[in-house]
Amino acid sequence: MSNKTLMIIKPDAVKRQDMGYILSRIKAAGFKVRRLEMKRLSVDKAKDFYKVHAERPFYDSLVSFMSSGPVVVGWLERENAVNSWRQLIGATNPAEAAVGTIRKDIAESLEANSVHGSDSDENAEIELNFFFEDRPH
Repeated sequence: MSNKTLMIIKPDAVKRQDMGYILSRIKAAGFKVRRLEMKRLSVDKAKDFYKVHAERPFYDSLVSFMSSGPVVVGWLERENAVNSWRQLIGATNPAEAAVGTIRKDIAESLEANSVHGSDSDENAEIELNFFFEDRPH
């Protein structure tokens, strides 16, 4: 069980200026923010990050969306970070997300669902290294 995870505030939430709201939810849930950076993903960087979905029908749209505007990437820590973050953000489809989750509260659609969260401890390590290459392990 890892104590760290990656979070991304996606372009839709950045455009709506929902960063403060999301960060306040992160703090209230007991996470520590170890790093936080605003970035603009190039198409190539978005393709590389989402390469696991390359064969899926939504891949091109996802890459286009994620490179359409700035994102905020963060390194979060707390006990059982991956599962705790995923519980806080809710199901990928906001229509299916539990009441009180970030996606249920502010997401616009399945694609524009405001936040990303690592889906396993192993992927959290991979994703943190992808965005924070210089971080201590």
